[in-house]
Amino acid sequence: MCRGSLGTLRHVPYFLYTLFLFTKSDIKTTVIPITSLAIASAPIDDISRLPHVIFWVWFHVLHFDIANQTVDPKEDELNKSERPIPAKRITLSQAKFLRWLLVPMCWRLSGLYSAEVLYVSIVNVALTILYNELGAAKGHWVVRNVLNGFGMASFETGTTLIAGSDPQRLDRVAMCSILASVGIFSTTIHTQDFKDMEGDRTVGRRTIPIVFGDAAKYTVIVPLLAWSIGLSVFWGIDYATAVVFTAFSAHVGMLYLRAKTVSEYQVAFYWYNAWLTCAHALPAYYRVLS
Repeated sequence: MCRGSLGTLRHVPYFLYTLFLFTKSDIKTTVIPITSLAIASAPIDDISRLPHVIFWVWFHVLHFDIANQTVDPKEDELNKSERPIPAKRITLSQAKFLRWLLVPMCWRLSGLYSAEVLYVSIVNVALTILYNELGAAKGHWVVRNVLNGFGMASFETGTTLIAGSDPQRLDRVAMCSILASVGIFSTTIHTQDFKDMEGDRTVGRRTIPIVFGDAAKYTVIVPLLAWSIGLSVFWGIDYATAVVFTAFSAHVGMLYLRAKTVSEYQVAFYWYNAWLTCAHALPAYYRVLS
């Protein structure tokens, strides 16, 4: 009995690290920016809620990522061989079992906070199925971008409800923040596709960088500048901060315009996520001034 228990315990770190690897690439792209939005938009008035916010969004990202990575594992063999399935840390059948096991677990976790958080979790699961199992991820780039925007909104709504003092409602600032984020993601989420063009072509995915070629680079800098100016005006940012924020977006856009290799696109995408985190933090600036 004791030896069996020790053997099981030895597998726990391996299993936990495997879960982390499923979500590793989305820590910077989803968990950090959305946590930033929740803290700024709710706003968070009790630091003890922060671990709840981080764990809830990570747990739902885990569910989405496993679903995404089990739909077409051959793509990851080309683009991201370090992920758990191509790295043989877990079998495809085990990952699929875990993917569906996480659904009631996400709902149970969400129900601990409020019925509203549970509803958000249900919508998030439905969007995940639509995006992955029902093939929207391989559909027209407009559908893919918009669906990504609504998917991110479900993450943001859940975390903002948990971060706030009332997990049953969002105030006007929080709602405006989430709606703005839907627009940002819907018009700029393809920034993640430039570094994955080889694998996307192999599986027949029609992303903006593949459809429009080099002209697609201008679909990054233009909306980034537009959102930076628009958000600065909407949230009442002072002139100096607005100039810095807009210049930051121009810097990110120029990185995409100049990029030619996968590694250069990866660097540009890191900076895009830094800009996104700043954009998500702007509601806190508004709350301080109002």
